[in-house]
Amino acid sequence: MMEHERRFLRFTRAYRAEHWLLVLVFTTLAITGLVQKFAQNEISFALINALGGIEHVRIIHRIAATTLILETIYHIGRIGYNLIVRHFKPDLMLGLDDLRNIVRAIQYNLGRREQRPQQGRYTFEEKFEYIALVWGTIVMIATGFVLWKPIAVTETLPGEFVPAAKAVHSGEALLAVLAIIVWHMYHVHIRRFNKSMFTGSLSEEEMREEHPLELAERVAESEAAPRRDR
Repeated sequence: MMEHERRFLRFTRAYRAEHWLLVLVFTTLAITGLVQKFAQNEISFALINALGGIEHVRIIHRIAATTLILETIYHIGRIGYNLIVRHFKPDLMLGLDDLRNIVRAIQYNLGRREQRPQQGRYTFEEKFEYIALVWGTIVMIATGFVLWKPIAVTETLPGEFVPAAKAVHSGEALLAVLAIIVWHMYHVHIRRFNKSMFTGSLSEEEMREEHPLELAERVAESEAAPRRDR
C-alpha cells in the first residue's frame, strides 16, 4: 500500500475565504471599471447593456468598492492582531535576504548558479505582489473616493484633484489588471500550478521546491514535539 504524501497547511479557511472574496471583488471592479473607461468599445457597450445600463454599472462598482474597503479594514485588523497579540513574524515584509535572493534568482536564471535561492514561507515574488496589492488598494480607494464624492472633496482640496484622481484611478486599474494577468497568472498558475488556495495545503515536494526553509522549520518543529511530550 502506498503511503499518503505528507502535506503541510499553508492557508486556513479564513485566509482562503478572504482571498476568494478579494478575487470576486477585484473581478467585479475590473469589469465594471474597464467598461466605463472604454465605454465606446463594442464589448463594453454590450456588457453595459447586459448589466442594465451605465447607472447600474456604477452602482455595482460602488458596492464592490465598499466591500473592498470593508475587507481592507478586516485585513488590517487581522494583521495587527497576529503581530501584536499572537506575536507572528512579519513574514510578508521585504528584508535583506529577499534582496540577496533576487540576485541569486537572476544568477540561477542566467545559468551562473546551480541552485535556486532557498526561501521561507513567502518568496520575494510573493512579497512584491503583496506590496503591489497593498499600494494599489490604497491608491484605488483614495482616488475612487474623490471620484465618488467630488463636491465634498473640493470643499477642502483644489478642484484639480478630481481630474488628477480620474487619471490615476484609471491608470492604476489597468496596471492592476495587467499585473494579475501577467505576474500572478504566471507565478501561480503557469510556472507551477499552486492549488493551496483551493486545498489549503502544499505537498512536501511543493514545499521543498518553493519554500525549503519553511519546510525545514516545520519538520524540525514536528520532530521536536514528541520529544517535549515525553
